[in-house]
Amino acid sequence: GARTPAGERLFYASSSCGVCGKNAISALRVRAPVVSSSLTVTATRLGELPERLRAAQPMFARTGGVHASGIFGSDGTLELAREDVGRHNALDKVIGWALAQGRLPLTDRLLVVSGRVSYELVQKAIAAGIPLIAAVGAPSTLAVDLAEQFAVTLVGFVRDGGMNVYSHGERVT
Repeated sequence: GARTPAGERLFYASSSCGVCGKNAISALRVRAPVVSSSLTVTATRLGELPERLRAAQPMFARTGGVHASGIFGSDGTLELAREDVGRHNALDKVIGWALAQGRLPLTDRLLVVSGRVSYELVQKAIAAGIPLIAAVGAPSTLAVDLAEQFAVTLVGFVRDGGMNVYSHGERVT
């Protein structure tokens, strides 16, 4: 048979969803209503929230190696923060708490996450009825598409006094 020359690597690269391999939003069904909320937040207040979340992260302070998700009121009050090595797990803990408290849907609250925003994080936020996601890092293209489709405000790179609003910017005043 054919031999691969020494040092040559064969690999397959794709930009599809890392979990399921689907490469189009249309193939990824989200069974949830479009998020409906009258929540608004000022850009100034939004810019303060990642630091408030960081202040509520005891593990991060010790290790620098964990992610956090926090639920905030539009007035900037931190209601709940959870940490985990996995971004998804931190969000699952927050949504699980809200579910156990009978608080879903969280249409009057916003979510702040410490890292990047993946499609799956937006999917979970939609299922919980969360109208605004703010992140310190970047969102994926699929995350932006999904947020746009489900009327979720998605804000990335919230740091150093700046931010990028990717979808439904009418909630950021």
